Amino acid sequence: MKYFEVFFTALKLGCTSFGGPIAHLSYFHDEYVTKKKWISAHAYADLVALCQFLPGPASSQVGMAIGLSRAGLLGSILSWIGFTLPSTIILILFGLGISTLDVTKQNHWLHGLKVVAVAVVAQAILGMGKKLCPDKERITIAILTSVILLFFSSAFLQVAILIFFGIFGIFFFKSSSDLPHEPLHKGNKSIGLGFLVLFFVLLLSLPFLRELLPNQTIKLVDSFYRAGALVFGGGHVVLPLLQAEVVPSGWVNNDLFLAGYGISNAIPGPLFAFSSYLGAVSSVEPNGWMGAIICLVAAFLPSFLLIVGVLPFWETLRSNPKIRKSMLGINAAVVGILLAALYQPVWTNAIFSPKDFALVIFCFLFLEYWKTPSWVVVLATVLISFFIY
Repeated sequence: MKYFEVFFTALKLGCTSFGGPIAHLSYFHDEYVTKKKWISAHAYADLVALCQFLPGPASSQVGMAIGLSRAGLLGSILSWIGFTLPSTIILILFGLGISTLDVTKQNHWLHGLKVVAVAVVAQAILGMGKKLCPDKERITIAILTSVILLFFSSAFLQVAILIFFGIFGIFFFKSSSDLPHEPLHKGNKSIGLGFLVLFFVLLLSLPFLRELLPNQTIKLVDSFYRAGALVFGGGHVVLPLLQAEVVPSGWVNNDLFLAGYGISNAIPGPLFAFSSYLGAVSSVEPNGWMGAIICLVAAFLPSFLLIVGVLPFWETLRSNPKIRKSMLGINAAVVGILLAALYQPVWTNAIFSPKDFALVIFCFLFLEYWKTPSWVVVLATVLISFFIY
């Protein structure tokens, strides 16, 4: 049944996708594009580009969109649950003090996970580059994008670059058979508009409700919904926003915040799942499991409303010849964004010695040429890291 397939595929990714948002997109590409062929490389790149424009966690939004395309609205929800569930459970248990393993001290295998993420991202960039940058013009766009972002790193600059090369594509790329269009989701525009309206209604009304009704739950929902709705650039960017919401207010002390931040970077799945940890350790009620669920849903709800609301209109736009030419430039820029991220933060956080580089090329060999499943390479790298570090 397609619902179970969507859920368990996302669950597997939630258990094995280490390395942060950019690495997640690489794992998604390997699973959804290469293996299951649920979406083509061009449609996937279009989707990644769209999620770069939208606020919220890009990798989670891509997963929701693929779930929506595969199995409708329920498929989108199941995809989010599957991908988010493993990290959420780990973070809540850690927050409640149930976990007996201090993962922050397991430097050998944590470092191994960072190293294998380099190989996974490199493989994804190579695969996307071959399909999305087949000529010198688009290769140049990818390299220029990468160089600019390596000199001036900014989430808003990423959006500006995508817009610029999208406009460039309209004027300088010609219509040809190189402009494939694979439908993602034939959504209902009326329903999509309703979701978009709800997104803005909640964003604007929650701060007023917070002032009118002295209810702690409303305060939590407002803080986490606003953080999820206004952050551009992925999970790492939301962390300082959440810190500004929960530490000065006294809900979570700074030591607890930093401890949760540390483990969030050491486990698979979306960094936005950190919101469940904050809800669990909050000093005010609701906390524990109930607080964790409330904060988790509030943080991810804006992303869900936006992606479900935008996709029906996006599908119409993608069928327009000018937009499709524009996407050639945007997709090439997306490859450049990933290429820049391969160095910073993926490479710089993992490769410190010849051993690290040797392990990367070993992982890349099995991923790219032996076609070994990524989860097998991840587990093998963890085992190897116990002996070489």
